Amino acid sequence: MLLYNSLTRKRDEFIPNEPGKVSLYTCGPTVYHYAHIGNLRSYIMEDILEKYLRYAGYDVTRVMNITDVGHLTSDADTGEDKMLKGAKREKKTVMEIAKFYTDAFFADCAKLNIKTPDVVAPATGCIDEFIHVIEGLLEKGFAYEAGGNIYFDTSKLKQYYVFNDFKEEDLEVGVRDGVEEDGNKKNKADFVLWFTKSKFDDQELKWDSPWGIGYPGWHIECSCISMKHLGETLDIHCGGIDNAFPHHTNEIAQSEAFLGHKWCNYWFHVHHLNTNSGEMSKSSGEFLTVSLLEEKGYDPLVYRFFCLGSHYRKSLVFSYENLDNAASAYKKLVAKIVSLLREDAGEIDSEAFDEGKAKFTAALDNDLNTSLAVTALYDALKLKTTPATKIALINDFDRVLGLDLVKAAEKQMATEDEAKATVSDDPFIREIEEKIAERIAAKKAKNYARADEIRAELSAKGVTLIDTAQGTQYTIQ
Repeated sequence: MLLYNSLTRKRDEFIPNEPGKVSLYTCGPTVYHYAHIGNLRSYIMEDILEKYLRYAGYDVTRVMNITDVGHLTSDADTGEDKMLKGAKREKKTVMEIAKFYTDAFFADCAKLNIKTPDVVAPATGCIDEFIHVIEGLLEKGFAYEAGGNIYFDTSKLKQYYVFNDFKEEDLEVGVRDGVEEDGNKKNKADFVLWFTKSKFDDQELKWDSPWGIGYPGWHIECSCISMKHLGETLDIHCGGIDNAFPHHTNEIAQSEAFLGHKWCNYWFHVHHLNTNSGEMSKSSGEFLTVSLLEEKGYDPLVYRFFCLGSHYRKSLVFSYENLDNAASAYKKLVAKIVSLLREDAGEIDSEAFDEGKAKFTAALDNDLNTSLAVTALYDALKLKTTPATKIALINDFDRVLGLDLVKAAEKQMATEDEAKATVSDDPFIREIEEKIAERIAAKKAKNYARADEIRAELSAKGVTLIDTAQGTQYTIQ
């Protein structure tokens, strides 16, 4: 399996630290508001990665943090805590906000068939771990106290900007709008490990520490939560591309300074979901959530299907026209599966099954190419083999794709059959349905003469039969 590694800037063969086992860390949400569908694109693609690793036979342990303290409105450690901002907005406590939006996040994930990680760890539950690592960084000379806060000293590193060939002047505080310089910092790239009451007296959540009453910075939480649950070496770290700098850059800096060795081998970054007017955010344009899509009549799995049509390392443009195209394609796909389910299934052809599966795994082994994996799904439907083989392939692929295709087809069949049963209360309609069923049986028995007789009998009564890929339809004159 090849994965693009943001750290090496190339596709690397995936080799876990421990044969057969994978440690996977996912940057979770800051639970001050609903997740928009741009956020959720990252979680969908990370879900595909986890499910494919399991599909490939790995024993995966996936950990996700929940940021319920410490993430300021600027990633450069300025502004107020996002959680406090949410609490003020809704006139609730920070923990009430955290619980409500954590529950809302996982409800959205369930609608999108995103598996809940093995470990979900709120930042507020790991304060002791944060303090322990910060103490270690101070002892090793990688951190310092200034103005009541504890900062990481980036000048002590051989290399700080690890993901791209950044120029320091391009990242200076003040280059980006809304970022104010922190006069306590020795170096412009330094970042806060622990805030104290000297800076944020209105902060609701505070803990005692060796440096005074305060709370952790955002960046320290992922390092500590990962080390707590996955140990000192990590196979894959996931997140949106916007987290590469400064969040993931800072994670690497503090983790490797504390541990004294390389921390994470593979960095998996999902690119942005954009609108026609630019990058999606909570503060601009229509706030696009899963619930809003549902209100507009879209099945959440149609959005998942839409995301799978593009590679995770390419920006994806959202529009309702594009989503409508995905909804139409999903509907046609389900209709094809309904036709398969209504046919005589036959036996599973192992040779054809292996042929279809090989295309699917080749696509995902190639840097998780979900677009080609969906193509492999369509190719499986075209195989010259039994319906049972095709259904088996669809179910097998759906262990990774998570589109509930057969379940959706069975639901549609039940709806169609219920509608037919209602209509068949009419004696004439019931007679037509019985004749169609008799004609299908005659054709299966290769008694084409009888099939033609039935068509003629119905035609004489003003009923025209139309044979389609979805079955026999009819019109009444």
